[in-house]
Amino acid sequence: MTDQITNPASAGMSDQKSKEAYFTASQGQLIWARFKKQRAAMIAASVLVVLLLSGLFAPFLSPYNPTVAGKNDDYTNGAPQIPQFCDDAGCSWRPYVYGVERERSMETNFRWVTKINTDDRKYLSFFVEGWEYKLFGFIPMDTHLFGAPDGFVHLFGTDATGKDIFSRTLHAILTSMQVGTIGVFIAFVLALVIGGISGYYGGWIDSVLQMITDAVRTVPAIPLFMAVAAFMPPELSAESRFFYISMILGLIGWPTLARRVRTHLLTERNQEYVLAAQLCGASSGHVIRRHLLPSFTSYIIVDLVISFPYMVLSETALSFIGLGLKDPVNSLGVMLQNVTSADVLLNYQWYFIPVFFFIALVMAFVFVGDGLRDAADPYSDNNK
Repeated sequence: MTDQITNPASAGMSDQKSKEAYFTASQGQLIWARFKKQRAAMIAASVLVVLLLSGLFAPFLSPYNPTVAGKNDDYTNGAPQIPQFCDDAGCSWRPYVYGVERERSMETNFRWVTKINTDDRKYLSFFVEGWEYKLFGFIPMDTHLFGAPDGFVHLFGTDATGKDIFSRTLHAILTSMQVGTIGVFIAFVLALVIGGISGYYGGWIDSVLQMITDAVRTVPAIPLFMAVAAFMPPELSAESRFFYISMILGLIGWPTLARRVRTHLLTERNQEYVLAAQLCGASSGHVIRRHLLPSFTSYIIVDLVISFPYMVLSETALSFIGLGLKDPVNSLGVMLQNVTSADVLLNYQWYFIPVFFFIALVMAFVFVGDGLRDAADPYSDNNK
């Protein structure tokens, strides 16, 4: 064997290129390089991407319409069906589920008892035609990833009305993310405007805006939603209720980010680059928008990511206690309402499947937010 001798000149050139790449990298590139070093954050980011894509393509991935009750009256409160390829009768190249037969039993107080008929195979097909929907809200389609043309397949089982829990879970992720996105956007705009004006001008303007901020922070969320729910007419459409819930979450979620924006601007407004822009005749709005806010864009992005789980948790909690979204809207909070009874805990444990998706979604956001926060801070212990 011949020993490989490293050329000192090439090693020095490589180190020089690495240093040049580091000092010429943008702030976003540095944050991404630090973020990739954190294994937990990268795993959480992968989980988050999968969940977000599942929500975005929920109509395509769902074999059944999640809002139509009674779609399968013969399989209400049905257990999950797991596709398989082989059994005692042999193997098949196509996945299949078994047909079921239902009857009431005296042993279970006349509850429906499901018996699996292993002689009746229901083969799954891919890219099948089904209920019509609009992908991304504007692309009309009726094609779905999978389905059982000669029967039915419920991967996560069904609820008491025969709705497919798998389809409902995917649409619930999409709805909760939509509520969180709208709420975060409203809070983000208000925080930048109020925090920017307060921190840049200071004086009596800052005092007035901070009193308003403190007043909003002291508003308790639950009593506020109870009052809003009391004044909402019962005939209000699901879309209108969705909009009101999102708007209220945004209107009460901006003070924390506004305080951070104000603190940064109070520190940066007397810097030389700000004075130079003012001497050149730049307006106050231009200085705030083009010079001050971009100086801590990374921290704003981190705050936005961290705000998402708060919005999702708020929507879920409000819907769970009956003050938020309601059927036929599918959200994680609405679905969690179904797991509060002892009957579900004892007999229909598959109702808890959406709970694991909710936990995974919130934890993924938390880990990604923590990773971005550490990556955006060059003085963090993880970046030394």
